[in-house]
Amino acid sequence: MAIEVTVPALGESITEATLGEWLKQPGDAVAADEPIASLETDKVALEVPAPQAGVMGEHKVAVGDTVEVGAVIATIEAGSGAAPSKAAETPVDPPEKSPSVTAAKAADKQDEVTTSITLSPSVRRLVLEHGVDPSQISGTGKDGRLTKADVEQYVKSGAQQVPKAEAGAATSAQTPAAPSPSSSQGGNRNEERVRMTRLRQTVARRLKEAQETAALLTTFNDVDMTAVIETRSKYKELFAKKHGVKLGFMGFFVKAACMALKDVPSVNGQIDGEEIVYHDYADISVAVSAPNGLVVPVIRNAESMSFADVENTIGDFGKRAKDGTLTMADMKGGTFTISNGGVFGSLMSTPIINPPQSAVLGLHRIEDRAVVVDGEIVVRPMMYLALSYDHRLIDGREAVTFLVRMKEAIEDPARLLIDL
Repeated sequence: MAIEVTVPALGESITEATLGEWLKQPGDAVAADEPIASLETDKVALEVPAPQAGVMGEHKVAVGDTVEVGAVIATIEAGSGAAPSKAAETPVDPPEKSPSVTAAKAADKQDEVTTSITLSPSVRRLVLEHGVDPSQISGTGKDGRLTKADVEQYVKSGAQQVPKAEAGAATSAQTPAAPSPSSSQGGNRNEERVRMTRLRQTVARRLKEAQETAALLTTFNDVDMTAVIETRSKYKELFAKKHGVKLGFMGFFVKAACMALKDVPSVNGQIDGEEIVYHDYADISVAVSAPNGLVVPVIRNAESMSFADVENTIGDFGKRAKDGTLTMADMKGGTFTISNGGVFGSLMSTPIINPPQSAVLGLHRIEDRAVVVDGEIVVRPMMYLALSYDHRLIDGREAVTFLVRMKEAIEDPARLLIDL
């Protein structure tokens, strides 16, 4: 008897998702609770587990389709399933064949193997990105499944890969196009159309709404990172030994932000209709990179957390963002956002607020610059801070005061201990 697979609950106020990919094909053996498909919501990607062991039945929807909570997307049939796909056993064409054709067939083979082996969305993206054959990689995850670390280690080992450029060239060679004036001048003019993920569509919509709704303004300051760098260098080994986590820069900025938000509560507030909502707690949204773009999980009650708690929470968010295991609950709420563009090398930017929040702090790269200290020109590690805010709620004086409080706390970290 066939068992229907339905779309699970996706979180508060989330009623639909997009079918991101099928992890199991009709006829494949399926274990109970084994992921068979991935769904993309407005904020996260999540896997759909098999309700029972058996054989993958019919796919009721296609990749890219929008599905509602409770909708039937597939069936699981009774049985033991088909033998593994022969795609992994198919040899690549002999060396005497044309290199471009060989590369193309190897790339096709790799894609077939990828679909015949159960991979999480993040691992599948990494496999396709590097053009490696997952059947040649030993998995260290549960039940022998591949992890991102397995793929990364395989790539580092220098294993044979199919370069994307060669695969693309092979495709062009197999389907010759009519000559054009530009092609005779050398160089390819290829284009690729990729459907926007639901996450990217949501990000685009919310950022545009923020620009159209809020009265956005950005103010800047710079901060001397000498004291934080020295403090971190002095205590990082003891900190890691005691707390089991590295002492990073973000912990200092989160704690400094909590102090500044306490002094300037409007930056931690939001507009709700004709009312202003002030929060006596600091739920800090921290922008982290995920395979499909930036996501902003929330450090709740950050004002009450220790440095170790903050660093552990951020580390956990970063890991789960890369693995695609962040949940809707992780990103719900938030009263203020910190975005660190410095990790990508950004010198200065004007970040956009994350509605309904009223402000966002942008951090940037640290670089040595000549500054004047006590009448002398010295070289110091400096960072630009940017605060973008909704001018309907936050005045310029308050925005500047907030950044000054941040600057004072970062340049003299002892203030964080005695609440000054």
